This record gives sequence, C-alpha cells and structure tokens, in this order.
Amino acid sequence: MEKIRCGWCEKDDLYRKYHDEEWGKPVYDDETIFEFLILESFQAGLSWYTILSKRENFRKAFDHFDYHKIADYSEKKIEELMNNSGIIRNRLKILATIINAQKLIEVQKEFGSFSKYIWGFIGGSPIDNTPKALADIPATTEISDMISKDLKKRGFKFVGSTVIYAHMQATGMVNDHIETCFIRK
Repeated sequence: MEKIRCGWCEKDDLYRKYHDEEWGKPVYDDETIFEFLILESFQAGLSWYTILSKRENFRKAFDHFDYHKIADYSEKKIEELMNNSGIIRNRLKILATIINAQKLIEVQKEFGSFSKYIWGFIGGSPIDNTPKALADIPATTEISDMISKDLKKRGFKFVGSTVIYAHMQATGMVNDHIETCFIRK
C-alpha cells in the first residue's frame, strides 16, 4: 500500500526523504538548529527544493555549519564562498550567516544553549497543529512573529517571520504534517 504523505513532498525522492526522515521531527541540538536556520535564511525568495538539492554543497562550503568557525570567517573566506557555484552566492546572506553564528554564540552564553532559548518560546514541547490539508498550514504565526522580532532585536539577519515559521516546521517545533500523512500515525 502506498504511503500517504503531505502533498508538498511528492515532487521526487529528495523531497520524500526529507519529509519522511527530518521534517517536523524535534531537533534540540544547537548544531542542527543552526544548520536549518542558515538553510532557511538562504531559502528566502527561493524554493526549498533548491536549497535541499544544494545542502551537501552548503555543508562543505560552511564547514559543516560549525558556527564557531563561521563566526570567525575572514574576507578571504567570504570571497571563496562568493565564487562557490555549489551554493547560493548572495553576499548579504553569506554575511548574515556569519553574523548569525556570532549572535548564536551570544545567545548560548545567555541561555546555556540556543536550543533552550528557541524552544523556550513554546515551552519546550512541539505544537501539534493537525492540519487537514496543505491550505490549513500558515506561512507565519504569532509565535513566529514573536521569535522573529526577538532574533532581530538580538542582531540576527534574514530571520523574518516566514523564515522562522519554516524553521519551526523543519526543526519540529511545530508538527504540520497533514491529518492523513503516515508520519502523523
């Protein structure tokens, strides 16, 4: 019997694998949370499929999302990234990645971990929205608005409410698998 999935992931195996193995599963480690924050910020204005198809290139180019290394990137490294055709070569997004790594470290110092900070907005447990159809899934919520506003206040870049809501979905802060999706069962 064919598995029923959320409609957005039926495009191909890359989407299905991401949907089945990652999307909506709670993530509590700072490294993976940071990876998704960066990938979501690069996705702004593009399709998630574009980002997923370049994910391994991003991992290699950005030192496997080691935020300690990224926080110290030099102008030489920025130019290397700008010349890397395997990633999205957007200077503002590259600079934002460096700033966001620096800001993440600041948040860790204040809260003990970035995970504790970000999950604190929802009390540490995932929000289960139980959408009946894709049309029931919002692009933003009051919580994503609140997180976005706080991150911006702390100096993070490319963290608008839509990016943050997508990040919440990716890291399992919200479960937006549709009612009939096999993952929900």
